[in-house]
Amino acid sequence: MMKTEPATIGMDYLEQKRRRVDLLLDRYLPSEKLYPQRLHQALRYSVLAGGKRIRPILALMAYESFGGENEETINPAACAIEFVHTYSLIHDDLPCMDDDDLRRGMPTLHRKFDEATAVLAGDALHDLAFQLMAQTGNPRVVSELAEAIGTFGMLGGQMADVEAEGKDISFEQISYIHTHKTGSLIRGSLRIGGILAGISEESLVKLSHYGERVGLAFQIIDDILDVEGDQRKLGKKTGSDCKNKKATYPGTVGMEKARLDADHLIDEAIAISEELPLKDNHFAFIARYIGQRES
Repeated sequence: MMKTEPATIGMDYLEQKRRRVDLLLDRYLPSEKLYPQRLHQALRYSVLAGGKRIRPILALMAYESFGGENEETINPAACAIEFVHTYSLIHDDLPCMDDDDLRRGMPTLHRKFDEATAVLAGDALHDLAFQLMAQTGNPRVVSELAEAIGTFGMLGGQMADVEAEGKDISFEQISYIHTHKTGSLIRGSLRIGGILAGISEESLVKLSHYGERVGLAFQIIDDILDVEGDQRKLGKKTGSDCKNKKATYPGTVGMEKARLDADHLIDEAIAISEELPLKDNHFAFIARYIGQRES
């Protein structure tokens, strides 16, 4: 019998977890038949529009790789993370932010509905996320999520991103924006999965370092794809960063160095993962997938 290539195993793993997350998201979202129907329709429109589900998959991977076995503990936590991510995209697409027309190949929420509904839908997903995280019964992961998205995390990065528009910024500034706006929630996803699995503090530090590297690499690749990516694969218009005069990694250090830095971060992440005492190790494949993605 021919042995399955590691890349094939990895893609099967990703697809299996993505399907699991999609089913769970559908279960945890309010029915659009319930009042206020328009708001619930908006929630489901944005959350169930598709996506890679990388953040909840990272949480599931960390939990299971460190021996976690209770799905009723990790499932709500993983979905809470995706709800937060979706709320951030809804707000990021608004006219006061990036004013984007497409997300995942579909009209952005404020285009499909209206701006007020989009704001409220984002707020509702934020609320639902913390309801779900509380279901884990672990106050530490509730705090982890709050820290990942707060003023010292995702929101702080978003504010720095807004302030940097149209300006020449330093390497330190673009690194801050990317590690906070994007990297904090990716790092937090892994930490939440690890904490719920009961890992040691030593392993949690290494897991955090892995998350920091793949998180920054993820956003560098995002910046590169906005310049060179295929709009059909991305599901959104390319060139929006330039149009909005956004600070980007390639714009700060150049395209060649951006690619080299992303590759170096992925290599570092893989090396860190090899030091972790894992039951199952999909960490290397996930890191490579993030570094080589086309959407």
